[in-house]
Amino acid sequence: METNRLFITPATKDDIETIISFEQHPDNRLFIFRGTYEEHLAEIADPLKGLFIIKTKEELKRIGFVLYVLDPESERFELRRIAIDSKNKGYGREVFQRIFELAFEELNVNKVWLDVYHDNEVGIHFYESLGMVREGVLRENHKEERGLLDQIIYSMLKREYEALKK
Repeated sequence: METNRLFITPATKDDIETIISFEQHPDNRLFIFRGTYEEHLAEIADPLKGLFIIKTKEELKRIGFVLYVLDPESERFELRRIAIDSKNKGYGREVFQRIFELAFEELNVNKVWLDVYHDNEVGIHFYESLGMVREGVLRENHKEERGLLDQIIYSMLKREYEALKK
């Protein structure tokens, strides 16, 4: 996959340490789950999961990753993790536009969804700016070092995506 400025390519075993470093980065670690080497290796092998590295076209620099889970029976696409270390450059919006194309146009799912911690104000604002809809809150659903965290569910349906494209 690609965008105007980015390549989004399937991760390999050689990318796992980089993915873990993105998960552990101070700007990301509070807001995303962190996987082990073995978990990421299993994600690469699973045909219903997509683990991708995001690289700039210009420098071929790895700037982030995406992990999704596909549920073909229910026509759902869960964006499980995304992290980009080059902030405020529009890369996130570019990746999401391509992910929506993949999910709705190529994989023909009906719903793309994700969860975000209640204290990730930047993420919440971003998802809403994309047109994603807040579905609800899983209250005190995940325990982290900073306490019990609410997870807010955001989604976009295929018909909403199509309306936004017009």
